[in-house]
Amino acid sequence: MNRAEKAALQLQAVAVLRMLKETRTYDELAALTGLPAGDLNRYVNGHVLPGIERAREVVEGVGREALAAELEARVTFDDEGYVDNSGVVFDQSFLDLVAPVAANAFGFERPDVVLTAATDGISLGAAMASYFDARLAYAKKSKETAVEEFIESRQRLASGIELTYYLPASALSPGQSVLVVDDLIRSGETQELLLDIAAQADTELTGVFALIAVGDEGVSRARTFTDAPVAALASFD
Repeated sequence: MNRAEKAALQLQAVAVLRMLKETRTYDELAALTGLPAGDLNRYVNGHVLPGIERAREVVEGVGREALAAELEARVTFDDEGYVDNSGVVFDQSFLDLVAPVAANAFGFERPDVVLTAATDGISLGAAMASYFDARLAYAKKSKETAVEEFIESRQRLASGIELTYYLPASALSPGQSVLVVDDLIRSGETQELLLDIAAQADTELTGVFALIAVGDEGVSRARTFTDAPVAALASFD
């Protein structure tokens, strides 16, 4: 890890601690993190940065658990099981915290391109792309009128509806590494289409990440297509 990467990790840890401090006293934050309240005060107020090992523990351990809990508190389900995650996907500052935590906790290698599906996946995709200093590409259910060549992936769903996603062919190049992300994974059908697009472009997959997994069908399905890490920050039965 070079000096810039170390500094970035330290700043990410401070950002996580500041988010946690919004709803906790320093004593409560100390109990949660196992760090002295006095040190936490100095970190949160910007007087000093945590050491590398402490920063790593905050981002990979406490940060993951805390962000998952925060995510679970923001997500609601209606009587028919539909998910309302607008409290998450519309909060870019929260997603910006998710990106480094997910990258470090789940071991995703840096991709050249973050690939997602329009529209709810775009804000998460932007956060992940920014963290990795990667390009963002998103597939849509309709073709852009001015684009001549597309990568197209089509699937007939269990309901009988046909789902098709289109990505401009210029968005991916052979040999590039790709991380597939989405806000929600349930059946895994959307992720399968994105994985097919990545495969058609002859790219290398670095992983699949979702904010929310509803059940384990989608995650299990994605794992049949790759040996790269497949993970969700929070899971619901």
